[in-house]
Amino acid sequence: MSQRSDLRRRRATLEDEWTRWVAGRTVLRTAAPGRGALRPEVTESWGRSLVSVDPRVDSAPVTDGGSVARRWAGSPLRRPVDGLADELHSIAEDAGFVSAVTDESGTILWTCGGRTMRRRAEQVNFAPGGRWDEPAMGTNALSLALRTGRPATVFSAEHLVSALHGWVCYCAPIHAPDGRVLGVLDLSTTWDRSHPLAMSTVRSLVSTIETRLRTELPAPATAPVRLTCLGGAGRAERAGVPLPLRPRQLEILTLLALEPGGFTAERLREALYGDRLVTASTFKAEISHLRRALGGGIATRRYALTDPVSCDADDVLRALKDGDLTTALRHYGGPLLPRSEAPGIIEWRAQLEVAVREAVLASADPEHTLHYGERAPYDAEVHQRALGLLGPADTRRPIVLGRLSTALRD
Repeated sequence: MSQRSDLRRRRATLEDEWTRWVAGRTVLRTAAPGRGALRPEVTESWGRSLVSVDPRVDSAPVTDGGSVARRWAGSPLRRPVDGLADELHSIAEDAGFVSAVTDESGTILWTCGGRTMRRRAEQVNFAPGGRWDEPAMGTNALSLALRTGRPATVFSAEHLVSALHGWVCYCAPIHAPDGRVLGVLDLSTTWDRSHPLAMSTVRSLVSTIETRLRTELPAPATAPVRLTCLGGAGRAERAGVPLPLRPRQLEILTLLALEPGGFTAERLREALYGDRLVTASTFKAEISHLRRALGGGIATRRYALTDPVSCDADDVLRALKDGDLTTALRHYGGPLLPRSEAPGIIEWRAQLEVAVREAVLASADPEHTLHYGERAPYDAEVHQRALGLLGPADTRRPIVLGRLSTALRD
C-alpha cells in the first residue's frame, strides 16, 4: 500500500510539472531550479521533442507493415529474440507487461504480451511498425535508450505525450559484437505496476541477447528444412541431417507448413489436443523445442513459419492445384502422419486423401489408378475404375483383378 501511495504522489507531482513546462510550452533544456522531480535527461528531451511532436498526439506514426515484416526477417536480432520468445511471453503475461524490440531507428519490429496489455499498447501503436524515436514520439524510454546508448526508465508524466502518462517503460539498448546499437528491448506496463526489479530483468534479457549475438552462427541460407509427413511416422531434416523432433513437434511443424497464414495460440492448441486438458506450459514447451530445433523460424505473436520449410503434403496439394496428377501421386506416400490423433492432422489427412482419390477416379489415365491402387489395396472402386480403363489385352489386368478380389472379400 505504501509503495502504491508513493507512486501516486510521484505521478501527481510529475503531472504538475508536465502541465507547467510542456502544456505551457515553456520547457527548460535543463532541470528546473528546485524541481527535484524532474530529471535533466527528461527536461532536455522535452525541449528537443517539442520541436517536432505535439504532446496531444494520441498514437505513434506507423511504418508500412510489409516493410516491417521484411526488416524483422532480416534482422540480426530475430534469432536471439526467437530463442527467448517463451521467456519473454511468460514475463509479459505473468507480470502484466508488454514487451517490444525495435531496430536502430526506433521502429518496433516485434512485440508480445497478455491480451489486455497488448490491446492497450495497440491503441497507441506500440506494435510492429510503430515509430518511437524522439522526433516521432517525443520523450519515452525507447527514444532515450537509443539516444544515450544506456538503459532508461520513463514513468508516467515524464513522457512528453499525454496519452502515455498511464505507462511506465523500462528499456535497454542491444549492442552488436562491434559495439553498434542494433535496437532496444522494452518492457512496459501501467504506472501503478512500476517495480525496481523490472529494469534488472530488462538488463538480464539484453545481456542474454548480446551473448547469443556473439556466439550463435547464422543459419545457412541455402539449407531449408525438408519435412516428410506422408505414409509414415514423419521426419524433418536440414541438408540431409535429421532434426531431433518428437511426434508432437512433427505435428506442429506439419500444421504450420500446411497453413502458411499461421495459427493463434488457442487454435493451434485445439488442433493439437482437441478437448484434452493440457497445460499452457506443456504446449509452450513443445513450441520452444521445435523453435530451437529449427534455429528460430517460428513467429511468436501468431504461430507461423518465418523460414522456408518444404513439405511432401504441400507438394501434393500444389500439384493437384496445377492439374498435375502424375506429380501429385509421385509425392503422395500415403496418409498424413497416420499414427497421429491430433484433430488438426486428422482433418488435413482426410482432406488430402479425398482430394487425391477423387482426382484419381476422375482421371482417364490408367497409370493413375494403377499407381494409387498400390497404396489403396482395399479400395474396390479404384480397382474397378482401373479395369474399366485397361484394354482387354493389357497384361496388368490380372494384377488389378487380384486387388479387386481382395478388396471385395474383405
